[in-house]
Amino acid sequence: AFLVHFYEEVPPPRMIPLDRALSEAALLDEPLAGAAGGNVEVSVPQRGDRRRLMEQARRNAAEALDRRAAETGTKARLNRELAEFLELPEPPARIEIYDNSHVQGAHALGAMVVAGPEGFVKGQYRKWNIKAAQSNDDFAMMREVFARRFARAQDEDPDRDGGMWPDLVLIDGGKGQMSAARDTLEELGIEDVPLIAIAKGPHHGREGREVFHFPDGREKMLPENAPLLFHLQRLRDEVHRFAIGAHREKRSRAISASPLDEIPGIGPARKRALLLHFGTASKVRAAALEDLQRAPGVSAAVAQTVWDFYHPGG
Repeated sequence: AFLVHFYEEVPPPRMIPLDRALSEAALLDEPLAGAAGGNVEVSVPQRGDRRRLMEQARRNAAEALDRRAAETGTKARLNRELAEFLELPEPPARIEIYDNSHVQGAHALGAMVVAGPEGFVKGQYRKWNIKAAQSNDDFAMMREVFARRFARAQDEDPDRDGGMWPDLVLIDGGKGQMSAARDTLEELGIEDVPLIAIAKGPHHGREGREVFHFPDGREKMLPENAPLLFHLQRLRDEVHRFAIGAHREKRSRAISASPLDEIPGIGPARKRALLLHFGTASKVRAAALEDLQRAPGVSAAVAQTVWDFYHPGG
């Protein structure tokens, strides 16, 4: 039955070797032949290369099953340790991890990734274009993302039985980001979603010395080589990777269609250099001539051309 169901989705080959004989082998001939458009040989190799390949395939499958079982056991153990470390009533089944990304406030966006018992759930990753006026304010960005994310959850899943509510929220940030997220949830009347923020700690930039900030102001650290710390770092790194990738994509779209296109004599390379340095076309327009001249990849002549375009009266 398994073979028939499997080859409903995948065209069967002309020969299917098995590691053991099937009592219903004769019943497979017709459905497999129909799926393949011709006869399919189902056999049990007894000797030679085919038998050796079959034995190797069986060993590989057994090892893969053992690895999967070990990984599942490790994840379950880490989740239990996480619940104990964060004083949760039970291991979290759905963890949402948040981060923001921008360059001097330009092309700002918020990002969320989701982790479940089996690993990352990439189909549930989300990103938000920041609409706040001060999009270079990391705390305001976090407030906006949480307001939009959880107001929608309240509207679309008020009974919390539709899979939209996390068992734990992990924030890439420190006290400020934690306060912004906590206050926003409280304003929405949500006080039962566990929050934790992960910051680089006193030796900024040094992994292994991360500080975990709790909503009540407490701080905790994990031993530098603790498996749970590596697990939490991986969660943080994944949302950071997703946020950076989404930001680059957004910035690339903005670069490819920009008001700078109106300036005569400014090609794609110069346009890209200006936008990468200043962030937005409006900041290019507001820049002093001296600032334009200092931009990497921009010659004095190009800087003068840009300045003259935006200041025709001199």
